[in-house]
Amino acid sequence: MKSVQATAKRIPAFQSVKDYVLRQIHDGRWREGDAIPGEEALARQFGVSRMTVNRALRELSSEQVVERVQGSGTFVAQQKYRATLVELRNIADEIAARGHRHRSELHLLARSRAGDAQARHLRVAPRSIVFHSVILHFENELPIQVEDRHVNPQVVPDYLAQDFTQRTPNAYLMQVAPLQGVDFEIEASMPPANVSELLRMEAGEFCLVLRRTTYSMGQVASVAAMWHPAKRYRFTGHI
Repeated sequence: MKSVQATAKRIPAFQSVKDYVLRQIHDGRWREGDAIPGEEALARQFGVSRMTVNRALRELSSEQVVERVQGSGTFVAQQKYRATLVELRNIADEIAARGHRHRSELHLLARSRAGDAQARHLRVAPRSIVFHSVILHFENELPIQVEDRHVNPQVVPDYLAQDFTQRTPNAYLMQVAPLQGVDFEIEASMPPANVSELLRMEAGEFCLVLRRTTYSMGQVASVAAMWHPAKRYRFTGHI
C-alpha cells in the first residue's frame, strides 16, 4: 500500500487507479473476462472517493480496456488493437509476409538526456533520462528502414536489456506495454546524412518518414521516426 500511496502523490488520484488496473492486466494477474474489484473496494484501497474511481473506470471503458456491465460489475475486456491507414505492424512480419528475409543491425542502444523536443513528445521533463535506439532493417540484404526510437523508461524500464537483433522493438513493446493508442504522420523528407548513408541512398533522394507515438498505461511509451527510401518503399492500407 505504501507504494500505491507514494504514486498517488506524484500523479492525479484517478490516474493512479487507472495505472494500477492496467498493471494488473499487463502482468497477467487479471485476464480477459475476469471481474475486477468494485468501485467501493478500489476507493478503500487507494483512499479516494468512489467518484475518483468511477472516473478511472469510465476512461478505461472508453479505451476498451475494461467492460462495465450494469448490475454485474466491471470486467477485463477482450484486448483489441485498432488499425488505421498504417497498420501497427512489426516490420519483420511485414517482410516475412512478402516471402522475404528480414535482419537488423543495431547501431545505437543507450541512455540519453531528453532535449526540449523529445521531452515534449514523450511528456517528460527536459533533460530527463530516456532510452534511445537506432536500428537498420534489411529486406533480402537491402536496407529499407532506419528506425530511430526514443522510449520512456517509466513505461519500459528493461528496454536497454533487450537484444534487438533477435526481435524488433515493435514486437517487444507490444508484448510488455499494453497499447492504448497511436498517433502517426507520414511525410516526404530529405534524410540526414547518417540516415542516407545507412540506407545507401544517392544524393538528393527523398525518404518517406513515418513518425509514430505510442501510448501505454496513461503515458507516452515511445516516439519513433522510421525512415524509408522513397524509391524502395511504399505505404499501403485500407479503411
